[in-house]
Amino acid sequence: MHETSPHSPIPATPEPPAPLRVVVADDNPVVRAGLTALLSGRADITVVAEAADGRAACDAARRHRPDVVLLDVRMPGVDGISALPYLVEIAPVMMLTYSRESEIVQEALRRGAGGYLVHGEFTAEQLVTAVRDVREGRAHFTPTAAGALLAQLRESNGANATAHREGRPTPPEVQSRWVNSLKSLSQLQPVVAQSASSTPDRSRFQLSAREVEIMDLIASGMNNQQIAATCFISEKTVKNHINRIFAKLHSTSRSEATAKWLGLGWPR
Repeated sequence: MHETSPHSPIPATPEPPAPLRVVVADDNPVVRAGLTALLSGRADITVVAEAADGRAACDAARRHRPDVVLLDVRMPGVDGISALPYLVEIAPVMMLTYSRESEIVQEALRRGAGGYLVHGEFTAEQLVTAVRDVREGRAHFTPTAAGALLAQLRESNGANATAHREGRPTPPEVQSRWVNSLKSLSQLQPVVAQSASSTPDRSRFQLSAREVEIMDLIASGMNNQQIAATCFISEKTVKNHINRIFAKLHSTSRSEATAKWLGLGWPR
């Protein structure tokens, strides 16, 4: 039997790859904490910094040189859209937000975002996959963002057709939007941009349509006065709805309810 000589070199054990480093930028502290806990629980991901506005996000990105930035749209001071062109010079940026307006989705992609996820349209596992993929240049979009891209493509297609009928060349800006839309659509990942059946299961909470609306507003960071104004109801009615929501979500605070609603988990 052949024995290894005591003087034989011992094969070096390969070092595990360095964790993927992430900056999380969102003005809602509950969302930031939930995302940080979710991502940091993965062996190959670490959150190196959190930021509450676009300026702080840029500062954190310059200081830490992350692999990926998760960026909200609406933040005080410098918002996400304004910070985006500076951030994409440092690292790939994934928009992670409640903002679902088509114009905002299109502007974020025009400014260099590597993907666009709308809260409530993805699971925790899909978020983790998207973070890993965006580092490699594979874009992810949830259904709302994908719909915005399709709308832009149809609009550009219509402008192309009109120019062709009238014997005019396609305007450069229309051609640019067409190319950008096609490029973004070609990168759509089916693991995220799929039916609502793959989103966090909220049906188990058995909230009414009005309670769903109010819980979404709570999760977006609104206080009772803002919710009342948005829904055209009194603050007393808002409080009554919130009490019923907390009971159904088995939560005792806005933070706990928001974490459960977004599928971010809740520390015990």
